[in-house]
Amino acid sequence: MINAGVITVSYIIATVLFILALGGLSNQETARRGNWYGIIGMAIALLATILGIVTQAYVELLVALLIGGTIGIIAAKRVQMTQMPELVAILHSLVGLAAVAVGFANFLDPGRLAHYSGVDLTIHDIETYIGILIGAVTFSGSVIAFGKLSGKISGNPMLLPGRHWMNLILLLVVIYFGYQFVVQSPTGTLDNPAGWVPLIIMTAVSLLFGIHMVMAIGGADMPVVVSMLNSYSGWAASATGFMLGNDLLIVTGALVGSSGAILSYIMCRAMNRKFLPSLPAVSAPRAVAPLRRPVSTRARSIRSNPRKQPSC
Repeated sequence: MINAGVITVSYIIATVLFILALGGLSNQETARRGNWYGIIGMAIALLATILGIVTQAYVELLVALLIGGTIGIIAAKRVQMTQMPELVAILHSLVGLAAVAVGFANFLDPGRLAHYSGVDLTIHDIETYIGILIGAVTFSGSVIAFGKLSGKISGNPMLLPGRHWMNLILLLVVIYFGYQFVVQSPTGTLDNPAGWVPLIIMTAVSLLFGIHMVMAIGGADMPVVVSMLNSYSGWAASATGFMLGNDLLIVTGALVGSSGAILSYIMCRAMNRKFLPSLPAVSAPRAVAPLRRPVSTRARSIRSNPRKQPSC
């Protein structure tokens, strides 16, 4: 075990390396160096967390690290560069699934009601609820995006009648059951936590919303979708950090979430789309007139006054 000061310094170093990684990835010439910054920062974060925070279940942790590392190495060697959007989409789904799993594990923690009470418990429950909500949307939406990018799902948008009203109803349902969850949670006991039903209903609604959100988008707009899902996964990780009280996870999630949102804004401008409609979902595809090659003034003058051919 290492002391809290070493953990804090390690987290600060990892955060700086993550920021340098984002800066390096913004340029082709420095992209390789940026990747190394990210790798070193993640290694420092993992070591500091394992040696300083984890106190039990080391065997399960090492098995999970070996399985995840092996899958990552195999995927990195087999996936072609043209398949990178698909890989990114499926990795985003894993981030969302992890946020959902951590949220439920945090809710089922026997010591939750002993550690939190009153306003602290309410804030903690809201953090748990939001983390599961964003994670579920990210998971289901990323799976659909992967299916569309890989050709397993049709790239045609599925535009249901009244889909905007459906999204509004789903949002109101999520808010209502969030209120019910916060109200019911303090009434539980250490062995029988309350609030199960609202939490499960919200998770199902969030999964449905993620599916509906991405299915309504055409395959040509999938790059923007993947970028927004990247942002969602970052905010899900940040919410998980609030749940666990982990400062590094909060900062890292905020970096990923904000950078993904900025990238989405840049892509929307490049594609001549509005950014705000793309926040909950990318706007439906619009018919685009075919581009015409601009005709110069010189070409027009030659066309209107053709030069006479020399006589023989």
